[in-house]
Amino acid sequence: MLEYEFMRRSFVMGIIVAMIAPTVGYFLVLRRQSIIGDTLSHVALAGVALGMITNVYPLYTAILFTVIAAVGIEYLREKYENYAELSLSIVLSAGVGLASVLTSLGNTQGILSYLFGSLSLVSNKEIILVTALGIIILATILILYKKLFYMTFDEESAYLSGIPVKAINLYFSILVAVTIAISMRIVGILLISSLMILPVAASLIIANSFKKGLLYSIVFGVISVIVGLILSYYLNLASGGTIVLTSLILLIITIIKDIKK
Repeated sequence: MLEYEFMRRSFVMGIIVAMIAPTVGYFLVLRRQSIIGDTLSHVALAGVALGMITNVYPLYTAILFTVIAAVGIEYLREKYENYAELSLSIVLSAGVGLASVLTSLGNTQGILSYLFGSLSLVSNKEIILVTALGIIILATILILYKKLFYMTFDEESAYLSGIPVKAINLYFSILVAVTIAISMRIVGILLISSLMILPVAASLIIANSFKKGLLYSIVFGVISVIVGLILSYYLNLASGGTIVLTSLILLIITIIKDIKK
């Protein structure tokens, strides 16, 4: 399997994504914002469609669209302070509508590879971009770890203690947007939110501390990607769906083991 260059590229990119997605997803789940992944993924679809129509590299337009959407979500959250989830519904509706219109305007036949992930189409350019952005995302999480931890459990107290809550929320939303955009080649736009959530769900069952929960999330994510890529190669299955189903099986196994205790 590893004799093929595209599989080596897939494993490198997949492992990077497997470390980033659950890390970001861990904070989203604990902040009860897991639905943001689905929202931004639909916006990313619109970005990919625009890239194909205009002959611009789709990953660039997807990142642009998701970042703009993330900023929009934060702005709407402030406008609808007592109905924060409404901001996600508004952006989701905009993303779905725009994606529908753009896909009907031009040649978007290759969009399926972005919807469900594709091993053979992973390029060296994408690996370089994903690696660079992945390092930035993980380094940011590490630097802002204490502040994010505080904000996750008590945002109001964090604000009163002098933490720039609005700025960090905005920056974190942008990190989520970039994570979704760079992960779509391996997992697929429609499935990336699952990789952000399922490993976290499994980790929360067995973890007895915040740090262990984060670590287990990453471990479950990496296992899901490695096993999923192997199965997708030998069984000729879609990589994104296989990775997500592997992650789901790990969650089910974790739940069963916890019940037996």
